[in-house]
Amino acid sequence: MSKSAEFRRLLASEPYVFTTGMFTPLQAKIAQAVGLKCVYMSGLSSALGHLGRADLGFPTMTEMTGWAKNMVSATDLPVISDADDGYGNALITQRTVQEYERTGVAGIHIEDQRLPKRCGHLAGKYCIPVDEAVLKIRAAVEAKSDPDFFIIARTDAVSAVGGSLEEAVDRGKRYADAGADMVWSEFPGTDLADAEVFAREIRGSFPDTPMAFNYSSSLSWSVLENPPSFKDLADMGYKFIFISLGAIHAAMYAEWDFLKDLADNQEQAQLSLERLTRGHPTENHHTMGDFEHYQKLEEKYLPEQMVRERYSTTEGFGARR
Repeated sequence: MSKSAEFRRLLASEPYVFTTGMFTPLQAKIAQAVGLKCVYMSGLSSALGHLGRADLGFPTMTEMTGWAKNMVSATDLPVISDADDGYGNALITQRTVQEYERTGVAGIHIEDQRLPKRCGHLAGKYCIPVDEAVLKIRAAVEAKSDPDFFIIARTDAVSAVGGSLEEAVDRGKRYADAGADMVWSEFPGTDLADAEVFAREIRGSFPDTPMAFNYSSSLSWSVLENPPSFKDLADMGYKFIFISLGAIHAAMYAEWDFLKDLADNQEQAQLSLERLTRGHPTENHHTMGDFEHYQKLEEKYLPEQMVRERYSTTEGFGARR
């Protein structure tokens, strides 16, 4: 079964599918190890994690597909990737679909912003005209070579300059009608009312088109008296739910604390880290990198004398005991 077909199977068999945004192959490996069922490659996380830049359209298609390919190679899970605005007009978007298909990702999402695009939770977004956006989604759908490859159409109309919830609903319906496999509207803020209206309207017109929901850590859901659960969102009709900044937020937090400890306390920082991680699944980075698997391959494919010399020592991970 292809990764795209697997993602479709998950959507059909699970009440909802959830994950978090990631940007490295190691995070994808950990996602699989802990039992998540899919991976989301976040554009903001990729821009910040790989380039150290804000999500203002800095990553190129070549960079994004390269990072996606590496992530796919590290996990058996289906990967859904950010493809920004398709990196150009409808014709360029068709090439974008083809290039992402070659990486092995299960699908991509394409947004209706005008270049230069920016994170959906930043001010100053502009949407391209809806007629152009509809044709762009249709072009993306028709560019697929794998019929299972998943196209998610995203609209930023709720908070774009001159936009509104009504426009987002209209765009969502028109993108579904153009053949998008899933529709997604961004909802910056802390009020669930817009998300409820959007879901109700889309389900009313396109009951067979699932919706995505960005339960982003950049939103202040925690200030709500009763923040929605994933199940609450699924009951509205949102089938693919992700915390877009989860992994990078957690990574920055842990890395900041360790590096600050190192700056302040030198070797004591490493000793403290070793105590904290003792017995944790991530304690041994050789294990996380599947060293023993590759050692067995060396024993199988490298000359016997070379292997014997390489592992004759009794010191070090993988050494003869």
